[in-house]
Amino acid sequence: MEGFDAAQGVVLNDSAHQLINDVLVWIGFGTVIGLVAKGIMPGRDPGGAIATVLMGIGGTIMGCGVVSHFTEGERIVPISPLGMLVGVGGTLLILFFYKLLSGYYFLEGDYQTRASRLRLGYSKRRRSAATYED
Repeated sequence: MEGFDAAQGVVLNDSAHQLINDVLVWIGFGTVIGLVAKGIMPGRDPGGAIATVLMGIGGTIMGCGVVSHFTEGERIVPISPLGMLVGVGGTLLILFFYKLLSGYYFLEGDYQTRASRLRLGYSKRRRSAATYED
């Protein structure tokens, strides 16, 4: 069998090894960037850990791809200051649209500002009407 050595197990050629390395770097970096973007974006975020990882990976790919397109084909890697900056920017954009589509910014068809949400949250609180008798 080609590509198999009994003493070492499966031997990968250089291109397959590079591909696996790149995929693992993008997944790890996407996780970190997703967490950073969720930390920067104010408010409660929909989605869990898998959504954070997917948004981080997607935002990093989107940001690095856009910058690579405008820099005439220069490869932008995620492990660089520019890659981190555009990765966070792309992830913030994805997170904004994710919140928009999940209904975070709207309540029953009305636009909600931060001040009106705070007022609404304050007025919903009930104060106990307990009376104390001595």
